[in-house]
Amino acid sequence: MLPLTPLDWVAVGWFFGGWLGYTGYADYSRWHEGTVSAAMRRLYRQWMSEMLRRELRIVDTQIFGNLLTGIGFFSSTTILVIGGLIAALGAADQAMTTLSELPFAVVQSQSLWEIKILTLLTIFVYAFFKFAWAYRIYNYCSVMIGAAPIGLEDAAERESYADRASLLASLASRHFNRGLRAYFFALAVLGWFIGPIVFIAATTLVLVVIQRREFRSQSLKALRGD
Repeated sequence: MLPLTPLDWVAVGWFFGGWLGYTGYADYSRWHEGTVSAAMRRLYRQWMSEMLRRELRIVDTQIFGNLLTGIGFFSSTTILVIGGLIAALGAADQAMTTLSELPFAVVQSQSLWEIKILTLLTIFVYAFFKFAWAYRIYNYCSVMIGAAPIGLEDAAERESYADRASLLASLASRHFNRGLRAYFFALAVLGWFIGPIVFIAATTLVLVVIQRREFRSQSLKALRGD
């Protein structure tokens, strides 16, 4: 039997339900076209179309280099976080003693502590796979830019090539975005170390923040030209 109280189960259900529900809402629902991701997808398509009209594509390769640098940073950071969490499993007694001195912290068993660390560990492993796959897809897209024919006259062929290149870029952006989303929800799990009520409140706050940034942010208005 898992050492979880009924309130812990409610908090865990709210966390995973909120994460999965938001993913469906932001990525697959009919409201998806109003997100930052959808606006970026349209810009990727415009970028690839303009790229095919240029003879010199130094700027395009430099942009992809910057994108790959950012993803590489998050991938490396995630590996360090995973290592730290594994170390935390071996220092449970000391960490629990430190945490118990915090005000409002709930007294917990070592097995419950380990469940919380393993939950964080699972989230960051998921984030690493997302960042690594986004890095790989951006490499595919950079190769497509390098292989793009110059002076392509056939309009249908040009549009098809731009569609395929922009699709790769959009897929990479989606995986990177989900890796970042995992970071946000990992912050909510930190509230669980204080108590399940704080966990529920932190999850709710994360949902509000990412919904605002994805659907109602100033950056979205700038991308759409509102």
